[in-house]
Amino acid sequence: MADPAASSQAASSLAGKRIVITRAVAQSSDLLAKLLQHGAIPTSLPLVSFSAPQDYAPLDAALRGWQEFDWVLFTSANAVQSVVSRSTILGLTLDRAAGRPRVAAVGPATKEEATKSALRVDHVAKTHLGSALAEELAMQLGNKNVFLPRSDRANPGLPASLKQLGAKLTEVIAYRTLPPSDVDRDRAARVIGAEADAAVFFSPSAVHNLADLIGKEVLTGLQNRIVIAAAGPVTSAALREYAIQRLVTAADTTTNAVIDALESCFAATPTAKQPLAGAKHG
Repeated sequence: MADPAASSQAASSLAGKRIVITRAVAQSSDLLAKLLQHGAIPTSLPLVSFSAPQDYAPLDAALRGWQEFDWVLFTSANAVQSVVSRSTILGLTLDRAAGRPRVAAVGPATKEEATKSALRVDHVAKTHLGSALAEELAMQLGNKNVFLPRSDRANPGLPASLKQLGAKLTEVIAYRTLPPSDVDRDRAARVIGAEADAAVFFSPSAVHNLADLIGKEVLTGLQNRIVIAAAGPVTSAALREYAIQRLVTAADTTTNAVIDALESCFAATPTAKQPLAGAKHG
């Protein structure tokens, strides 16, 4: 009787491909497992680490007034995790009262994290961008109390848009995004260069941190040797800042979207090293 796992590997264009995952280890387990199921050889190279905010007071105050907000906007799974874990430490329950607050998520991965934490999500951005939350909810945010928990390195565009809409915005740092603590230049250059067929980036921070480690010119040159994949349009835009045009863009940051994009790429260019195809092309 044929082994289903073996058949799946044989059928996948990812079989034997060395895929570098650049996100934090704690966030990579699902993708790691799926890559192994497809016969790929995943390697972890965490280019981003996370830490608590330097001052919890603003976040604590917002959480204690949770039911006073009309909307809570989550722009990352990390923001959800930070809010939920801090509320647990404070002994708070993030319940609704009289339908408040409603919750919006930037994309399916963020929605999934919120749902796992028993938060009901009322809206998911159709284009999986922070700015889309402001655009799509424009008619509902004017003169409303809006809570925006984010990273200290988040793009300032969304808060500006929310204020222009007339939202009464409470923006707080829920967590800090830091450079990798255990990855040096030599390891980064070795793992993501000679040892890789593809590298997947999940955030602009990971892109910028790699540029700091190996140099901008080396980062730009990677596109001539390996497949460069971006999970979502925001990360894709960050890669283009380094003149990387030959890249694959997954529709969003979910594991299935990343797997689909990589499979499309390697099916079209089975020898790798030449990223000519994918879910979307830059």
